[in-house]
Order: sequence, then structure tokens, then C-alpha cells
Amino acid sequence: MSCTTPAAFVRANTRIGTPPFVPEIRLHLADDIVALWEKMEADLGTPGLPPPFWAFAWAGGQALARYVLDHAEIVRARRVLDLASGSGLVAVAAAMAGAASVTANEIDRFATEAIALNAEANDTGIAASLADLLDGDGGDAEVVLAGDVFYDRDMTERVRPFLDRAHARGATVLVGDPSRSYLPQAGLRRMQTYQVPVPLTLEGVETKSTAVWQQTGELLAKPATTGATSGRG
Repeated sequence: MSCTTPAAFVRANTRIGTPPFVPEIRLHLADDIVALWEKMEADLGTPGLPPPFWAFAWAGGQALARYVLDHAEIVRARRVLDLASGSGLVAVAAAMAGAASVTANEIDRFATEAIALNAEANDTGIAASLADLLDGDGGDAEVVLAGDVFYDRDMTERVRPFLDRAHARGATVLVGDPSRSYLPQAGLRRMQTYQVPVPLTLEGVETKSTAVWQQTGELLAKPATTGATSGRG
């Protein structure tokens, strides 16, 4: 079994690049999700690892990061939670926009290492949290950000109640999503729509129409029935 650590793996198998829609931010990025996933399992001798969503700048995360940077007053001097943070792209944007504190939450230990490296690459202070928070309400976060969290049924059925609880206690909740099938049909107000460049190999197209939404009501919440799922940010 390899003794490669998650941090060493991230460094060795990504390159520093900039998401096309958020060129202010530097990230450790990869080109091929399947090849990277196979290499993770081979190098670490651990089958069944979650997909390396942390190595890509997904459309919802790019749109949400762009919106946060362009509307810094939303996060400025406020406590921010970036849910299912993936690469930490949105968390970095919040820190750059002047948030009082930023927590980037993930359940994938590779993601939390990537978040730490990406925070360092952008000289930002971000706390990477490795925990399943979806049974809670976001704690004391005044702003909850969620990019690309509605990509399958299981994830959606856990995230919707979480965001409902965060919204009910008074947090500002913003979502970035490229019109994926499981995006809730109620409780959201469209704030901005962007045409976001995306890797053709990942999405099958070169751009995706991607919206930033603010939660204004319940997201048709249903009881949680499945385990936590890593995010794409």
C-alpha cells in the first residue's frame, strides 16, 4: 500500500490554474476526472474513494464565486460557510470579498487538503472542516454558500432540509447551479445568470448557462434518507 498522503497526492497530480470565469483565483486543477480517480485508487491502494470533485472548477461554483466577488457586500464582515466546498473556490472568493471568517466544509479528506492548498495559493485564511454537517443548520454562519449541490437525488434530499434550517434561523443562503435536474422548483429567487465556460470533457459542452439563486422559502424539504455526499465547488 502506498504511503502517499492526500496533500502530497493533490500537489503531485494537479497544476495551478485559474477558472476561466473567475481568473482572480488560483486553484490546483486537473484535466481528466476519470484518470485522476483511477490514479487515486491505484496510488493509495484504496478502492471505492469518492470522485475527485475537488480538482475541478464546476459551473455552479464558478458562477457563485463570480457573484460573491462582484457583490462583496453580501459576505463582507460576515461569518460564511461554504457547504460541500470541493476545491474551495467559493470559499476563497468569500475570503477575498472580505468575509469575517470562512469555513469550507467537506466530507472528503482529499478535498480538505485541496482547500488548504488553494487557500494558501490565494493568501486567504479559510478553515477547512472535515465533517458531515447536513443534520444541522450551519451553526453561527451568517451566510451559507452552496455551489453544485443538487447534482443527484441523494445529495439533494439531504441538502434541501439543511438549507431550509439555515434559512429559517436567518442565514442568507445562496446557491450556484447550472440548471441540473434536481434543482428545487420552489423557494429560490434568481439573482444572476451567467454563461460559464466549462471543460468539454466534463460537461459535454463548452459553456453552461448557470444561475445564482437566493433562498426565499422552503425548498420542498424531504426527510434525509441517505449518507453524506461530497460536493463539487
